[in-house]
Amino acid sequence: MRLHHRLVGGVCAAVLCVVTVACGDDAPAARELVGYRNVPGQAVGSISLPDVSNGGREMALRAAPGELLVTYFGFTSCPDVCPTTLADLRRALRDLGDDASKVDLAMVTVDPERDTAEVLTGYVQSFVPGAHALRTDDPAELRAAADAFGATYSVTAADDGRVDVTHSPAMYVVDPSGTVTLTWPFGVDADDLRLDLEALLAEVAP
Repeated sequence: MRLHHRLVGGVCAAVLCVVTVACGDDAPAARELVGYRNVPGQAVGSISLPDVSNGGREMALRAAPGELLVTYFGFTSCPDVCPTTLADLRRALRDLGDDASKVDLAMVTVDPERDTAEVLTGYVQSFVPGAHALRTDDPAELRAAADAFGATYSVTAADDGRVDVTHSPAMYVVDPSGTVTLTWPFGVDADDLRLDLEALLAEVAP
């Protein structure tokens, strides 16, 4: 079976995000977040999907108190976008130091027919140990989850056996209230991911 992959989706509009890092006359300049925010953010905390890296237990798509949940819709046979994105996130978490323990990763496969529980778990945890592998065989459940985030995807099979997968390339940061607080388009480098995460962690700190 041959694989053909195309990338779709993109950022149509963005809201300028600015983080004020201190107050007072001697405060450093505010830093613009590289990711963008929809106002209001998408509410996704009521959505749950089977976590096949945890025995299939349902996982709610919300961060723990004081933490962040990075959510990504992709597939393990992706030749370029998915491994590049996850490798950049891996570097950002490494450089985040001890605070990396406050950032969780959940990858939702858009290609569950080929991404078995074992394959998906091994793939995502090769980038971020302990990451969650989310997989459902229910097309309606998967579509509803993607729609809530604003993610798009399509998986089709040609007569010659070629599988054509398209998916939007964004990563989504979910806060403890279950709100998408930031969206990163494809191509944000590891340094900017880290700086955005530092700012967002300060927002959700107890």
